[in-house]
Amino acid sequence: QVQLVESGGGLVQAGGSLRLSCAASGRTFSSYAMGWFRQAPGKEREFVSAINSSGRNIYYKDSVKGRFTISRDNAKNTVYLQMNSLKPEDTAVYYCGARSADYGLASWYQYDYWGQGTQVTVSS
Repeated sequence: QVQLVESGGGLVQAGGSLRLSCAASGRTFSSYAMGWFRQAPGKEREFVSAINSSGRNIYYKDSVKGRFTISRDNAKNTVYLQMNSLKPEDTAVYYCGARSADYGLASWYQYDYWGQGTQVTVSS
């Protein structure tokens, strides 16, 4: 069992930055790939970024490439999402997920565990 807790969301002006954190419980964090997804009102949950269990392979949604950076610290059981140059269209609830395999990381239904989400609001 893995419990995930996101933090770091908030209200920011366009062009600003936020850093999301996702802290995981359990000793097996390093065996899980981790992903960030987001869901805006009335829309489906969409992939944002993912990092495999070793941290060597990283993936991004095209619209966030060059602005967002995912990283993980296996010693702290934490995955991060640094978000720069934020845009109003980035507004959503952001969720982190844990997947017990290093493939299929862009598909939300492949994930085994989810956090409760953290709201990110970008004003124009």
